[in-house]
Amino acid sequence: MDQVLVEEFFIQGESICTNNAREATDSGKIPDLWAKFYAAHPDPKETAYGVYSGYESDASGEFTVTAGIKVASMADATVAIQAGTYLMFPANGVMPAAIIDAWNDVWAYFSRSQLHVRAYETDFEQYIGPESAIIHIGIRESSQLSVHAPD
Repeated sequence: MDQVLVEEFFIQGESICTNNAREATDSGKIPDLWAKFYAAHPDPKETAYGVYSGYESDASGEFTVTAGIKVASMADATVAIQAGTYLMFPANGVMPAAIIDAWNDVWAYFSRSQLHVRAYETDFEQYIGPESAIIHIGIRESSQLSVHAPD
């Protein structure tokens, strides 16, 4: 996994509040959020973003999920991706199974890693194709960065 420095950028879309326990059941809200997004944005060439923000605490608390597209300014945005250091976790394969598997990799990594600490400020998924995405997880520790400006 690569560690990158991301510059602030902005996403406009619809948001819901949820938690991981709810999303592990049939009462999860994220699938409906994405269904609404893709109904409103049928162009597969448009880069989609899933943004996780407004964390109540950690992986066990409430958070906000926004499904949207990149916009030029905060005036047009629902949420800002905070500038900072992120770890990138690839998700390749049939969606949504591939993105769920990648999130499992994220949780496993942070449950055993002493090198990086999650910031719990903004995290995001960048969908770069119908079977390809990258999860960006904000971290507090930084070293040897490359600059990454998502499309």
